[in-house]
Amino acid sequence: MSTADNCPSADSCSTQPEANASIGRMNRPEELNRNMDVSTFVDSNGGLIDRAIYNEPAIYAQEQRRIFARSWLFLAHTSQFKKPGDFFTTFMGEDPIIVTMDKTKKIRAYLNSCRHRGVRLCRADAGATKMFTCSYHGWSFDLAGALKTVPNEKAYPEDFDKNKWSLIEVPNVQEYKGLIFGNWDHEAEPLEEALGDMRYYMDAMLDRDPEGTEVMGGVMKWELDGNWKLAAEQFATDWYHVNMSHASALMVLSPTGKGPKPEIAATPGRQFVSENGHGAGFPTHPKSRFDARPVHEYYDYEMLRERLGDAAVEGPMTTGHATVFPNFSYLPVNGSIRVWHPKGPNKIEVWAWVLVDKSMPDDVKDAQRLYNLRTFGPSGIFEADDGENWSEIQAISGGFVTNRVPLNFQMGIGSEREDGVYPGKTSELYSDAAGRAFYKHWAKIMNTPAWHERNK
Repeated sequence: MSTADNCPSADSCSTQPEANASIGRMNRPEELNRNMDVSTFVDSNGGLIDRAIYNEPAIYAQEQRRIFARSWLFLAHTSQFKKPGDFFTTFMGEDPIIVTMDKTKKIRAYLNSCRHRGVRLCRADAGATKMFTCSYHGWSFDLAGALKTVPNEKAYPEDFDKNKWSLIEVPNVQEYKGLIFGNWDHEAEPLEEALGDMRYYMDAMLDRDPEGTEVMGGVMKWELDGNWKLAAEQFATDWYHVNMSHASALMVLSPTGKGPKPEIAATPGRQFVSENGHGAGFPTHPKSRFDARPVHEYYDYEMLRERLGDAAVEGPMTTGHATVFPNFSYLPVNGSIRVWHPKGPNKIEVWAWVLVDKSMPDDVKDAQRLYNLRTFGPSGIFEADDGENWSEIQAISGGFVTNRVPLNFQMGIGSEREDGVYPGKTSELYSDAAGRAFYKHWAKIMNTPAWHERNK
């Protein structure tokens, strides 16, 4: 095998040749890495999806190799790291990851697995440290990932070199306005290019405040029955379910207790459609702002119009929804950002944060936090509805006949266009356009060899 076959990139191997070259250096049976052609599972032009993509173990295993091992994945927010040694542990797909700030204040990410016997090196969710020490045999690594301490080192062969056993580093870590993403592919297109026009829609949440954003409190975590794509796709494309699935929640939030007025319930809006699988939907009715009153009263909308533009304030900043492919989603009006961590074909672990503007007074930040918990926290009045839908889809997907019936994603076919108001292509709010684009991109990269398959 060549060097490039054994690590995320030849460049990263040049700094730690033996450490990174150990990725995939063993000769494995080809069956463990066999890929299937998934093009027949997704008919993006006809708007049909084979539901086997949600429960087939072989497809899930291929996603780990070709989706999560080569996409830009959300890791953390910059506000979680204030000084060298601060760390946060997360996942890229099912790979455990340590994100930390090194002594130069650079944010770095490592595979959270000791190079000795493979135990999870850091078991804390977050904290501060000077060294990462394995609780199994005591191997210790510094903030730059270098192996520093090996108990009973004299028992190892003379040619044992600690420099060759550093932590496996995620070679590509980049930030966009406070959001930190990682990619195992050193040669991946830059994060901002991968986001493309999606940046405009993200900015409606991330760029309201000249001082930026910060996460408030810790991360909320809960498990759901369902496939990760069900959640990611819904947040990219599905306003259609709101009036039905969330009818009771809308009644609770409406002033009359009877739900929103018809003109608001049938709100106009747009849906952004990205060829990279991202998607965002948003109403454009001026009263489509179901946010906490103190937050609404805090904002100077004239100032925001000058900063972001009229269209952004009237659209993406409202009660919308969005997904950055593959599994990072957000809700701009209540500051919810979340990752749909895959835990097998039939399980999702949701990690969610409350995002606030840095300049907000403490009482406004707290209002945002409480509103977030009531609506889209683990027991939020909207969140519970969504989880129930996804678990119901998954619960019956194992049936033989059920699994042979395609799913319909035909709403809004042919409506995608450049409307001259919002960047990129958009469709109507009530549309499956971003969902079709999500699965089209999913199928494309599932059928494309990744970095670890190059030059084999």
